[in-house]
Amino acid sequence: MYNADEQFEKLGLTLPPAPKPLGVYKPAFVVDGKYLYLSGHGTVQNDGSLIKGRIGRDITPEEGKLAARQVGLTMLSTIKSHLGSLNKVKRVIKVFGMVNCTPEFERHPYIINGCSELFASIWGDDNGVGTRSAVGFGSLPDNIPVEIEAIFEIQ
Repeated sequence: MYNADEQFEKLGLTLPPAPKPLGVYKPAFVVDGKYLYLSGHGTVQNDGSLIKGRIGRDITPEEGKLAARQVGLTMLSTIKSHLGSLNKVKRVIKVFGMVNCTPEFERHPYIINGCSELFASIWGDDNGVGTRSAVGFGSLPDNIPVEIEAIFEIQ
């Protein structure tokens, strides 16, 4: 049986703190005992601070991709805090990535690959890659470069 927690450890990754809601919402919600919905997550770093800036102006595409990876790590932190283990995730269903970028920026999928590649490295290509959208926005909360929400099937 595949062990996502062990895979995470092998990758030598560190989880940032699970974010606390900044409004009236739940960071994670289980539906019918089968699906885990994660609210939009931002670029929380290990010290609790946020990566900030607009891609194409303040941040390069490569830095934006790393920011999306950091969002993925933040989402993993929320999963662990709510479910206790990454092993409780059966597969990724949907990732919706929002990119804070300049109007002429067109590489939104490249940025969100930072999160998608992380999930694939944790749960494998079959279960770690789901459907996805990657779209550009004129601004995001606190001027973060990336916000991502996702749906997971749980065991």
